[in-house]
Amino acid sequence: MERLHLSWEDLLKLVRRLAEALSAEPFDLVLGVARGGLIPTALLAQALGARNILTAAVMFYEGEEALPEPVFLQFPPDPLLFGKRVLVVDDVWDSGRTAFAVKDRVRRAGGVPVVATLHFKPGRNRVPDRPDFYAEKTEAWVVYPWALEAWPEG
Repeated sequence: MERLHLSWEDLLKLVRRLAEALSAEPFDLVLGVARGGLIPTALLAQALGARNILTAAVMFYEGEEALPEPVFLQFPPDPLLFGKRVLVVDDVWDSGRTAFAVKDRVRRAGGVPVVATLHFKPGRNRVPDRPDFYAEKTEAWVVYPWALEAWPEG
């Protein structure tokens, strides 16, 4: 599979693109999906002036292999999401299963989820949905600047 290596500058351009698209959207809180979505969440929250930030630790991949079901290692309690418009942020919508599971869990808690990702892979999507907002389409395996393989040796 083709690999797309991003620099920090590339990342900031994608975050700016998302922030511009989301600037007119009202949100009560931002929910970052760990691990890959945490850095984009922080950058996007800063760009949008959002201060109410929560995290969801969801494991759906072991390396590059998908698990059959999501494992919610951590998720905000329902009362924090109830009646709230929740911006769910992740790095990539690949199969879509992780974001789809988070979106469903936010809905079951009584929240209104809106998903934003840096990348959307329409050819790999395996759920009847797509991100509400994304910065770029790709079919490549994206190597973000925080990924271990992107770190300089030494």
